[in-house]
Amino acid sequence: MSFFNKMLASVGIGSAKVDAKLSGSTIRVGEKVEGIIEVKGGNIEQSIDELYLTVNTNYEKEENDRVVHKEAVIANIKLNEPFVIMPGETKTIPFTFELPLDTPITMGSSKVWLQTEADIKGSLDPSDRDIVIIDPHILVDKTLKALNDLGFSLRKVKNEAASYKVRKRLPFVQEFEFVPTTGQFNKKLDEVEIMFSPLNESNIEIFLEVDRKARGIGGLFSEALDLDESMVKFTLHENELGNIKEILQDILYKHS
Repeated sequence: MSFFNKMLASVGIGSAKVDAKLSGSTIRVGEKVEGIIEVKGGNIEQSIDELYLTVNTNYEKEENDRVVHKEAVIANIKLNEPFVIMPGETKTIPFTFELPLDTPITMGSSKVWLQTEADIKGSLDPSDRDIVIIDPHILVDKTLKALNDLGFSLRKVKNEAASYKVRKRLPFVQEFEFVPTTGQFNKKLDEVEIMFSPLNESNIEIFLEVDRKARGIGGLFSEALDLDESMVKFTLHENELGNIKEILQDILYKHS
């Protein structure tokens, strides 16, 4: 290789390119993700030290009285052993992995993307970014629909830095904020915030924060001190799919 070609590679000119191609752009949490990575050689021979795929999302965190936007890696998958890509050559590398159960779903401001990167000595590392749509775990889906059936409307969905009370593997939680618009809780509750933590394919842990409406002077005092809020934690099992609405209704009634 001539000195001139080496210099071209070091600034990313003529270097290899990578592209991820998925079997589908919509994925359900817990399911397998399948696809291929195409590596296309540039103008010179290059060594690919590592090829990897990451699942990423965005979340908000409050720092010094302001909201900052951060990114988090949900999964990191190594795809290959070192190899050489020749000028003009195309290599196809198939991949399959299971999307983690705690991947946030695509709603509100929550976004998820796959990032494919190649570690190539002596050049700018090429990468490829693909936005994907994430569908919820069936228990999450049924719970959100049950809240809607109980007269609640979804107001906001966002990924937020997790407090020590609810933090698990990831530095954030996905929060769903509902407000009552019809039904028996319309004049009793201000809002309900719900977070999900899948334990496995058959069970999820639910954190439910119930914000009651202020009633009279005592109620206003409680609201000022945040005493009008209740945090409830419970587990839903797959065999309770048909009873989710009744379970939620009972919990909300007790804390309204």
